[in-house]
Amino acid sequence: MQTRKPVIGIPANVFVDEHGSFPGSERAQVNQDYIDCLVRAGALPLLLPLTADPADLQGQLALLDGLLFSGGVDLDPLNYGEEHARELGTVYPGMDQHQLPLARLGRAAGLPMLGICRGMQLLNVAFGGTLHQDLGGACQQHVQAGWRHAPSHTVDLLEGTRLQRLFGQASLVTNSFHHQAVKDLAPGFRISARARDGVIEGIECIECIDAPDGFVLGVQWHPEGMALKYPDMLLPFQALVQACLGQGGGLG
Repeated sequence: MQTRKPVIGIPANVFVDEHGSFPGSERAQVNQDYIDCLVRAGALPLLLPLTADPADLQGQLALLDGLLFSGGVDLDPLNYGEEHARELGTVYPGMDQHQLPLARLGRAAGLPMLGICRGMQLLNVAFGGTLHQDLGGACQQHVQAGWRHAPSHTVDLLEGTRLQRLFGQASLVTNSFHHQAVKDLAPGFRISARARDGVIEGIECIECIDAPDGFVLGVQWHPEGMALKYPDMLLPFQALVQACLGQGGGLG
């Protein structure tokens, strides 16, 4: 009998269409490469439209075996007790009002969760952490000018972390498309990767590691943009799927 594919929800981002047939229209969407990676990893992706209604949030969760939080616009600093800095980019409060409680409810329900770029930052804020609103010029380049799939800087994986065991090596060369980063780490999480300038590139939930299906992991780079050319970048998606199937994220 064939095992049912795990259903993994991807909360939709909202973008304002300024140049289409209906300028000003808000569009709910997610980049196709997130979907492609989940399909290749053996999942059934499901896009989740924005809602702040508690009953609807619970309704969405009832459909899911796991969650993937994707990249997108900046989180509103008001969510972590800061005013807007001059360098802050576009924010969309409705996305935060959907995704932050969804992450908290997902963790309370024991759902495996993977956060990518903004998604990692969202996991950190959801559980009590803060962000650098803009990295500025005090560190190496984190918004690359090259192709989306092209590696642009080194990420060191910390010994003994889930992320290091997943990739089985001490460092990776990754792509990079972010101007914000984790500042104060959320309680109950640990750092699993850093860029050579010290910027946090990976976080993971400590208390989830010992659970048989526990998996709450964030990475700052975009593995979905690299996975076609660099097969190891599919590993975080495969680990998420394995965790949804109760196989410990493939890490034992």
